[in-house]
Amino acid sequence: MSRPNIKVLVIDDSASVRQELTSLLNRSKGIQVVGDASDAYEAKDLIIKSDPDVLLLDMDMPRMDGITFLKVLMKHHPMPVVLLSHLTRSGAYDALECANAGAVEILAKPSCDHQMATLGDELARKIRAAAEVKVTPSSTVAINKAPPIHHRAATYNPRQLILLGASTGGTEALREVLTNLPADLPGILIVQHIPPEFSRAFAERVNRLSALTVSEARHGDIVQPGTALVAPGDYHMIVQWTGDEYTVHLNQDTPIFHQRPSVDKLFDSAAMCCGKQAVAALLTGMGKDGAQGMLNLKNAGCHTIAQDRESCTVYGMPRAAVKVGAVCEQLPLEEIAAALVDHSRSPRKVAFAS
Repeated sequence: MSRPNIKVLVIDDSASVRQELTSLLNRSKGIQVVGDASDAYEAKDLIIKSDPDVLLLDMDMPRMDGITFLKVLMKHHPMPVVLLSHLTRSGAYDALECANAGAVEILAKPSCDHQMATLGDELARKIRAAAEVKVTPSSTVAINKAPPIHHRAATYNPRQLILLGASTGGTEALREVLTNLPADLPGILIVQHIPPEFSRAFAERVNRLSALTVSEARHGDIVQPGTALVAPGDYHMIVQWTGDEYTVHLNQDTPIFHQRPSVDKLFDSAAMCCGKQAVAALLTGMGKDGAQGMLNLKNAGCHTIAQDRESCTVYGMPRAAVKVGAVCEQLPLEEIAAALVDHSRSPRKVAFAS
């Protein structure tokens, strides 16, 4: 028996944008637009009437902005939300605030209405990912401002690295991990599936909250202890050992599983140059990016961690890694920071997850 269509409600103040988005989604297999609204007040009535599975929400709306609407929605009628936001500095910061409030996917909105068609398959993929999410009022997470991990001073081998990969729901999962890490750690490299500009805003936001120094990676950056580098949106990031230090290199090679940056790209490069000196964690996300790369890391001697099903927004990427035998242990999100610290100091054998 075929699965029912994913029901989508489109919310945007522009009639032409609503028409274009509706046309795009209705052409996508398994997706049906069940209504559209010009603002939050119209949307309220349509949510009750049409019972959508996913909301496609514009950030900038009259009468009630997207952030305010999202907070009210998550309190009284929690449901998966895909956010459309313009590629501006302020728009990126607002979008990340919406992610903290419960939005599960962020999509860059074209600057011109007639360019909506360029969203193409990416829009449908994000709608499908959001439809997999079970949202509850508790999905809005309070931000920790001080790392609770008590640690002793430690000296690390310069070949050590911490590697993190995530997708759907990953900005908040990564925020929780990074803000619970001490500054006294080996360098950290991060791939989050995220549009350009949003990656920089994400890095700057977490930098303010974390004991670590967090920034968007630039081509040729040296990986330093106590720092975390985030792959820029639309660029793969790989790591290389050059002389006596790690450097990161950015490229726009073909997307992997529709993703650029790709977790596999980072993990594969790390497997070649650091192997057992690394510890890697694969967090929430839809699809299977990172699974093969994590297997290569494990085969090279790296300790590998997957976020467990119960704490994932979408248990896709971690499940794919477990399925191919790439994972040493599965942990709830709240335990991953401590595990990264532990395995960075004194790697130990753990029974492989199954």
